[in-house]
Amino acid sequence: MAVAAELSNVSKVYRRSHLGKLTLTPGVDGVSLSIKQGEVFGLLGLNGAGKTTTIKLLLGLLFPSQGRVSLFGQTLPDLAVMNKVGYLPELPAFYKYLTVTELLQLYATLSDLPHSIVSDRAPKVIAQVGLAAHVNKRLGEYSKGMLQRAGLAQALLHDPELLVLDEPVSGLDPLGLMELRQLLLDLNRQGKTIFFSSHIISEAEKLCHRAGILHQGRLARIIDRSEWSGAEGRLEQIFLETIHA
Repeated sequence: MAVAAELSNVSKVYRRSHLGKLTLTPGVDGVSLSIKQGEVFGLLGLNGAGKTTTIKLLLGLLFPSQGRVSLFGQTLPDLAVMNKVGYLPELPAFYKYLTVTELLQLYATLSDLPHSIVSDRAPKVIAQVGLAAHVNKRLGEYSKGMLQRAGLAQALLHDPELLVLDEPVSGLDPLGLMELRQLLLDLNRQGKTIFFSSHIISEAEKLCHRAGILHQGRLARIIDRSEWSGAEGRLEQIFLETIHA
């Protein structure tokens, strides 16, 4: 199966200098990981495990201290290949006075997308994420779940092949969780590759084909769905066994 994204022996060390003193803080250490095209892959870990660092490395927002990061076979940094990626950060910050249509127009302008594409794609994407009935509301009136959908709409606007989501289910209520889960499953059925980070194991259990456990900056284990399928709570058990080993 073709590979959408790959990290090969990747390490990231943060260097901070204060009053002449240099502090080195490890972010991730020797991570090797391949994400297959067409799969849903969850990167699991406790807070501070290095999940966001890994995502920023995949997006070219950080440069590795060691190792190689590639998307669709192209070593980063490569601006052209980034057109194939849609990104939703953990805490998207939107102007509350905008509607979702205005939000998409803003991001399209910032991304230099042609107006013809935006006028055609925006209504389709808004309907796709389930916000057609709320298209005239300001974002300040949206619930957390609706804001996540708006964030997904901007990530999908340019029809990317790979979606990278940082803690997409964090802070959602049970209804919001169910709605977002169904949306991600629908997007995967439509052919999107989805890579997301989370510390909510139960949602990863429902969504993922494979999951990786990141612990203290190291990739401790990769698990296939067959290892937890049919046994509710098994993925959480594997996670706890792994981080306490």
